Amino acid sequence: MREQDHAARKEIGPHYKWIALSNTTLGMLMAMLNASSVLIALPAIFRGIHLNPLDAANFSYLLWILMGYLLVTAVLVVTVGRIGDIFGRVRMYNLGFAIFTAGSIALSLTWSTGTAGAIELIAFRMVQAVGGALLMANSAAILTDAFPANERGMAMGVNQIAGLGGSFIGLILGGLLAVIDWRWVFLINVPVGLFGTVWAYLQLREMGERHPERIDWLGNITFAAGLTALLVGITYGIKPYGHSTTGWLSPFVLSTMIGGLVLLVIFVLIERRVKQPMFNLHLFSIRAFTAGNIAGLLSAIGRGGLQFMLIIWLQGVWLPIHGYTFAQTPLWAGIYMVPLTVGFIIAGPLSGYLADRYGARPFATGGMLLAAVTFALLMGLPANFSYLPFAVVLFFNGIAFGLFSAPNTTGIMNSVPARNRGAASGMRATFQNTGMPLSIGVFFSLMIVGLSSTVPKTMFSGLTSHGVPASLAMPLSHLPPVSYLFAAFLGYNPLKTLLGPKVLAALPAADARTLTGRDFFPHLISGPFKHGLIVVLTFSIVMCLIAAAASWMRGARFVYDEQEEPQV
Repeated sequence: MREQDHAARKEIGPHYKWIALSNTTLGMLMAMLNASSVLIALPAIFRGIHLNPLDAANFSYLLWILMGYLLVTAVLVVTVGRIGDIFGRVRMYNLGFAIFTAGSIALSLTWSTGTAGAIELIAFRMVQAVGGALLMANSAAILTDAFPANERGMAMGVNQIAGLGGSFIGLILGGLLAVIDWRWVFLINVPVGLFGTVWAYLQLREMGERHPERIDWLGNITFAAGLTALLVGITYGIKPYGHSTTGWLSPFVLSTMIGGLVLLVIFVLIERRVKQPMFNLHLFSIRAFTAGNIAGLLSAIGRGGLQFMLIIWLQGVWLPIHGYTFAQTPLWAGIYMVPLTVGFIIAGPLSGYLADRYGARPFATGGMLLAAVTFALLMGLPANFSYLPFAVVLFFNGIAFGLFSAPNTTGIMNSVPARNRGAASGMRATFQNTGMPLSIGVFFSLMIVGLSSTVPKTMFSGLTSHGVPASLAMPLSHLPPVSYLFAAFLGYNPLKTLLGPKVLAALPAADARTLTGRDFFPHLISGPFKHGLIVVLTFSIVMCLIAAAASWMRGARFVYDEQEEPQV
């Protein structure tokens, strides 16, 4: 530790680290709680703005409200992390708190309806995402500056518990608040955001090294444009194209993905030549940094779409079979996923504390191996499972990712020079945040492929056996699975939406009641869904095993010594 770091810590006082931890934890809690509460509140939001999200003409609005926040944060975190190194990490973090709060206020004041309301919501969510990117990119760097090396794992564990815990608390809170009014999903952030913003501006202090440098504009532009194009292409790969159940072969998706990859290659070439790059490629010469980021990306890809699959499993299959109405399923899906949060809360700080003493490798690697086992166990459960074994598997899945998360982040942040902590934190967040939309795109695509091979026959026989004419049942049975996947995800009765009031009115009353009741569609889709789920979980297992191998390659415990060259 340099003398100036000792002097800064002495001047600020020994208790400052707890101020930094509590404020950054509040920021992560607010950001992640909001992200997941919006997922659960989507049906109420669309009803509030009088827009049917399952209408083919409105499907893009659904995708952007769902994915826009993730895309913006993934693109911006590395840029704002680098800016934090130049202008001050605390300054950028404080600005993030203020912007996120302003975005929440704007969202709660959205009064337009129809497509105008959807566009306003998307725009204000992106404003929120700018604030979220500033918070995520700089919080890990602020903690690394505030805590000595032998306490950083514990601090990261507490901070990341708030992140994941907030994401699952948001599932419950979103369900409760949406019943009152969808605007409360955004309004609940405002008092927390105002308090956190004032507290951050009054209490947080710059402890990290600042090195005023020129901003790498060309690198920033090519990176933002390239990653945006790539992730937009991946997002629209979910959307059906022509006679295909997915859009991966559509000209738009192919052109945006190829264009994005070309721009990212150009970005790498630029970063190799500029004197003060945004994306410090030299950090990849540090083995612990490179291995940790690869493991983090693969972990995010393996885990990111799982939340959506579990929600669909619960809302579209299990909960209706067990007596819950489709209107109730969003809230209860969040409640039944609580064991995952509990597992993470138990393992997160403990693994961080132990990683401070023994290094990240055994815990991060073990976490990924355990995650692969839990995914295999989920594959073994029937679609209509008994809750206790499901809850136990979720609990150990939470343990697994708790073992991985804090040690991996600590290992990455300990491995870099103090002057690069903002950029390193942003790069780490970029890999993690890129993994989320990539995972969602891959998960939904794999699920759609799995369903497409089994649904048509099952759907056709089920509909015709209850009076639906074969001429109508045939096209319905060959609809892209994304139609009823998103219906189940949003808590709609899929068949009631797909058949429509005219068809239902023409059917015998008993058949209409059966088709739109709680049990028919969940039983109909349970077998095909389980088939698709096996495909998805197999992919997750492969990602986790490769992540475990990458994590093991990081080497023994390593803390960067400013007086020595890094390990390579």
